[in-house]
Amino acid sequence: MDKNHTMLSELDSPGAVTTFYAYEGGPARNGLLAALALQLASDPAQGPVLVIDWDLESPALHHYLGPWRDDDVDVQAPGLVDYMGALREALRQGRKSGGSADAVADAVLDAVDWRAYVERADGRRPLYLMRAGRFDDSYAERAGQLDWIALFDACPALLRRFAARMASHFRHVLVASRAGRSAAVSACTTLVPDRLVGLFTPAPGSLDGLEGVVRRAIEYRCTHEEEQRPLLLYPVACAADGARSDPIQRWRRGDPAQGLAGYQPRLEALLREAYGVKLPHLDSWFDGVQLPICDAAVPSPGIDGGALARPAAQLMSWFVHGHFPWHSPPEFRLRMAIAQKRAEAQPGAALAGLLARLGALCEAQGRTGEAGELLRESLALRLADLGDEHPDTRAALAAVAALQLADGQLDKARHAYEVLAQASTRSVGADHPDTLAARSGLATTLGRLREHERALALHEQVVATCERLWGDLHPATLDSLEALAASLSEQHENERARVLFDRVLDGRRRLQGGDHEDTLRCAQRLAQLLGEMGELGNARRLLEAVLRARERYDGAWALPTLRARDALAEIFAAQGDMAAVRSIQAAPARVREQDAADGHPAFDGLQHQVAQLQDLIDRESRDEARALADKLHHSVPWRTVAHPLRKRAAAMIEQVYLQQGDKDAALALNRNLVSSLEGALFQTGLDQSHMLR
Repeated sequence: MDKNHTMLSELDSPGAVTTFYAYEGGPARNGLLAALALQLASDPAQGPVLVIDWDLESPALHHYLGPWRDDDVDVQAPGLVDYMGALREALRQGRKSGGSADAVADAVLDAVDWRAYVERADGRRPLYLMRAGRFDDSYAERAGQLDWIALFDACPALLRRFAARMASHFRHVLVASRAGRSAAVSACTTLVPDRLVGLFTPAPGSLDGLEGVVRRAIEYRCTHEEEQRPLLLYPVACAADGARSDPIQRWRRGDPAQGLAGYQPRLEALLREAYGVKLPHLDSWFDGVQLPICDAAVPSPGIDGGALARPAAQLMSWFVHGHFPWHSPPEFRLRMAIAQKRAEAQPGAALAGLLARLGALCEAQGRTGEAGELLRESLALRLADLGDEHPDTRAALAAVAALQLADGQLDKARHAYEVLAQASTRSVGADHPDTLAARSGLATTLGRLREHERALALHEQVVATCERLWGDLHPATLDSLEALAASLSEQHENERARVLFDRVLDGRRRLQGGDHEDTLRCAQRLAQLLGEMGELGNARRLLEAVLRARERYDGAWALPTLRARDALAEIFAAQGDMAAVRSIQAAPARVREQDAADGHPAFDGLQHQVAQLQDLIDRESRDEARALADKLHHSVPWRTVAHPLRKRAAAMIEQVYLQQGDKDAALALNRNLVSSLEGALFQTGLDQSHMLR
């Protein structure tokens, strides 16, 4: 290593401090950190890079960046232990000024020049190291005398301001934390970083240890005013041979039959809680970032980081620009393009198009709030640049209206579809596909607003026009027929709905093939209707075919596949085939957390919707309350809902019905509840019978 100290000046904008933590510690953490440091330092835009070895009990990071043999190491080179000792001595000597905690910390830091404790780790790249300390006979004693709690009590802002000072000189500061749980770990993971790369393995306690560290760090920052700053978590799964160590993804996805939660659902729940993100999907993240710990056991310095070059490069895709781990590569590429367009003087149509694409992506992932903001901004840009009748403007308005309808914002959706239908009629005529699609969307919205007669009349007008213009097998005709069937189903006109769904399904199979997305969607809708009508055998056969196609084309863990599997499990349960239910429900439980749109809200989702219903009742928003009450009435699998929540939800739905004088709907609700509970009792009897046998 180059023993010359750095003379780096301050950056124009501060860099980021990242702590690497593993509950077990060791080579995997050091290997990934070193590989990432080498790749960052090789990019002129990402340097200079500083690496700090904070694992004072097992200092080894210098081996990953510099000489291989201990006799090549300059044991007299100082490091973190020596620097912290000098800061402690400065505190004892009273080299601090009055004022705020930050001012006191800055005065202490000014008293000790950090440059004397940092050395050049690479002669060709701007890579620097603050090693653990001077490796002489007194190292262990000096490291053991460092009392992090006492140091914090003496100057609470010291470590935070130290990290900020390093970030003012280095684009990236990478810190190797001690393993386990200790005051030193808290210093590294709570006080110092902007980001936390948390490594975990299948070993017992590994993921628990990481979760505990993250929760403590977030709780501390949320409860201390001076520490309220974000902490970006990047969880990294480490197995003996990477993804190949978990070929059927039992460790990753979970296995309810064996009581295994799976690390991805656990971490998604942690991120949802920590960041307030409704549906943080980590599929792309864990597909891309896999760490084989067997390759990390031996340090392999080099231009690319040796054996861990590929995992480090995958991590860099998210890391360099601070993307959240639930952002997929297509998403953060869109975000980067949007940021570039915003910097232009007149981004105009190009920015609107990027916003629309990102909005559609967020909507597909269930992040409807963010999707709505993006789509509305895209629409505003289109209106300003192109006017309200341009095709791109109408497409933007259609996207906003569809999202509002899916999100239950029925009054807003109604207004948007009315405006869209009028604009399309003026621009392209009453018979244009855009106009008919807008009128079909308006009809669906009216149906959910309980304006059934007008809704059905409008649906039928659209269907008649499509049949007249294009015939029975045109995609637009099939779309309009399916929308009419869905509206009839929502109004419990099941026989009419079934006839139309049968017709649409036959047409889609002939026109688009049996495995087309539209065909599978229609088949699943028909199967669920058949289940409600008691034709469980036919429903089961349809859903089994849908599930096979989903697994073949979308993959076993894609969200549409999981939804089809869940729907089939409900049919199995209704048939009393509990063995089949247990077998098919080996899918991750997160499908229930993700889906209210397809009619199966999970406990968390149901709680949210019940709270939303209470708010609508309180605000006397009767139409929206009725629409949400209907949705809950006919979508919730009541036998799976815990008694207190079931009782509360049912009482509120009944309240909405009685306020509108709809005694028939209230009676139907109670009948459905009784029927569901009878089914649960019957199921319990079957289970007991099997046990007795």
